[in-house]
Amino acid sequence: MTPVPLAHALDRRVLIRARREIVFRYFTDSARWASWWGQGSTIDPRPGGKVFIRHPNAVEAGGEVLEIDPPRRFVWTLGYAGGEMATMGPSRVTITLEDDPAGTRLHLRHEFAEVAARDHHVQGWRYQLAVFANVVADGLQGEAAAKVDAWFAAWSEPDGARREGILDATVSREVRFRDRFSLVEGRADLYPHLAAVHVFMPGSRLERAGDIRHCQSTVLADWVAHRADGGELGRGTNIFQFDADGRIEDVVGIWAPGRR
Repeated sequence: MTPVPLAHALDRRVLIRARREIVFRYFTDSARWASWWGQGSTIDPRPGGKVFIRHPNAVEAGGEVLEIDPPRRFVWTLGYAGGEMATMGPSRVTITLEDDPAGTRLHLRHEFAEVAARDHHVQGWRYQLAVFANVVADGLQGEAAAKVDAWFAAWSEPDGARREGILDATVSREVRFRDRFSLVEGRADLYPHLAAVHVFMPGSRLERAGDIRHCQSTVLADWVAHRADGGELGRGTNIFQFDADGRIEDVVGIWAPGRR
């Protein structure tokens, strides 16, 4: 039988804030694959291996692996088991990963026999790749709350050596921090900045207030600052950006209105 030509394609490029090796694991492990597509989804990561997708709304799709080249390229066929989408005909999905300074640049190309099927998938892939970016970030940043707490602990630690040890384990070497009183770049600049806190506000303490909010390696965390006598010094919110290795690379501190 002559193969049906796949003359219509959609392309989408997104940035995933994780290394290629981490991103590619989601194409080679059924548990990670299911964390993207839905419970019960599976993948056999070898040429000819079965691809199965069970969406959270119970729609099922599947195909087979055509090519797998870790951590660079993954190609598979995709079709639907029933419903309206079962009539869309054959299709082929190619994902290519490239290194990017901020993580991984993902290029998706989905090829179809029918233009209507292509157009139907444009918003679907916009959504699914956003889900994927969050799934990867959630896996990489599983300890995001602990790292945020370590950041606040460093601000509260009066001992210089211990304070720098906390920072070395938590933030990138090129970390940036900005707030109403700060404009620092790099750990070497951050060390003396935090030391000055304990000169001008000895005994002060900073701690997280409530749960963090996390989306694609960006974290919001509310905080409260206390004076040495326990009285409240101020409140606000920090915006944390994590790098592709799971370290804090950028922080913006916003004081609550009227506090400073």
